Amino acid sequence: MQGCALGWQIKRQIAELLARIQVLEARLAKDSHNLSKPHASDPPFKQPPPRSLCQSKGRKRGGQKGHPGATRALVHDPQHTVVVPLAGRCACGRGLSGIAVEKLPERRQVPDLVVRRAVTEYRTGAGVCACGQRHRSAFPDGVDAPVQCGPGLAALAVCLTHEQHLPYQRTAELFQALAGIALSPATLSAMGREAAARLTAPVAALGQALLEQAVAHADETGLRVGGALAWLHVLCSATLTFYAVHAKRGREALAAFRGILVHDHWSAYASYPCQLALCPAHHLRELIAVAETSPRRAWPTALIALLCEANDAASMARAAGFNALLAAGAPPAATPRRHAPPGRRQRVKHSPAYNLISRLHEHRDEVLRFLTDLTVPFDNNQAERDIRRRKLKQKVSGGFRCEDGAHAFAIIRSCLSTLRKPSIDTYQALVLTFQGNQPMPRLA
Repeated sequence: MQGCALGWQIKRQIAELLARIQVLEARLAKDSHNLSKPHASDPPFKQPPPRSLCQSKGRKRGGQKGHPGATRALVHDPQHTVVVPLAGRCACGRGLSGIAVEKLPERRQVPDLVVRRAVTEYRTGAGVCACGQRHRSAFPDGVDAPVQCGPGLAALAVCLTHEQHLPYQRTAELFQALAGIALSPATLSAMGREAAARLTAPVAALGQALLEQAVAHADETGLRVGGALAWLHVLCSATLTFYAVHAKRGREALAAFRGILVHDHWSAYASYPCQLALCPAHHLRELIAVAETSPRRAWPTALIALLCEANDAASMARAAGFNALLAAGAPPAATPRRHAPPGRRQRVKHSPAYNLISRLHEHRDEVLRFLTDLTVPFDNNQAERDIRRRKLKQKVSGGFRCEDGAHAFAIIRSCLSTLRKPSIDTYQALVLTFQGNQPMPRLA
């Protein structure tokens, strides 16, 4: 009797170890092609194979016909013109340097970049009126210190730190090397806070306009603020972007949105008082992972094909086929767990395939929202693209030392990201900001 109990215990331990090995192997096999991770997170020694789920349209690689391109064109008013003199000797033996040269119509230009500082000095004057009263002129508004940065310099500094994500120290070194302008990292940080203060009103109007959109995208990512974990939330559309920093990731940080919200099935969005649309692109990556690790590969492969077909031709995809495929992939058994002690409840750990099928069943309407409402896009890539710049900032600088810097970054990035979508020059917009003419993005 004791031998049977020992054998049963050994079999149970073997089953638990095999299940754990399977979970660990599946975790090691995940990368950007079967998990919601960026390609840059893949290790260099393990590049995933290119697996595009989009069907080929038969077009050649490279620029297509009608593409405007970026060819450098000749300018009409070059700063310098050099007529190349004749050199050498003629066949008769005379030198060519003394012959009068006639300019030919063929032109070749060499664009170059010259960085230099331009210092404007202001000096006051004094004078005496005919009545004998002495008068003195005043410095212009905004010229308050003996030496201060002009709007073009401040705009370039904010553009480098908040648009190109250069660290403050490297930005200061760049100004010193190119133009001989000495700036401290603290001065560059103060420029960012000043730009954020000037852009607060336009960005607030931008956020209010997003709340009135019929369809918007949402996403969130963690960031370090003062050594603690905080969250950067993004609410965006094809033309607008709004960032906000909050201490929490859940409902307290989410805005009151009433339209259709596209997201990546984070559970906190379920409490929104609006219609939801889940991102099928995330489900496709999860289905790829299930198809690679599950012995029952027929149903995830067929469901991937159906979602791709629905994306290409939404009018031809039917929810009935979606439900049938889910029925064919019945939830597998839960992963074995150790028995809990008597009197203690223990939550059963389900497999990734079980969790995926349960989510697709429970949120069927949200998953297929792009079929029933053609204004809803297939994926949440808009929010993914808008929040990607924050991850680049995190890679470069690691985080923010204080909350003021994080909020200033969110305000400036909201404005710059919105201006970039219609291809507006962000540097000139920052110059106008420091001149007191803050740009107002188109909110319609």
